[in-house]
Amino acid sequence: MSDQQEGGTARSHYWQANLSWLALLLGAWFMVSLGCGILWRDWLDVNFPKIGTAPFGFWMAQQGSIISFILILVAYDRIMARLDAKFNKEEASK
Repeated sequence: MSDQQEGGTARSHYWQANLSWLALLLGAWFMVSLGCGILWRDWLDVNFPKIGTAPFGFWMAQQGSIISFILILVAYDRIMARLDAKFNKEEASK
């Protein structure tokens, strides 16, 4: 196999792993923001304790989804750093 074919295969595996992680993290964001904030809000209000004076479902819609999004960004950064190291990718200099 030529160097170009090996490089193309490595690049393909890198992007496949990248897109898989991206889909998983976007799915988690979707579940937290839409699921906890809208779809399961009433159930969360009944089955989880209040956060301060706000019912849990309302809190998830207002604050929890934002906090979850920030945590997902941090997770994405760490996952991509490990993925870049695994595939020997270096950040492009600016």
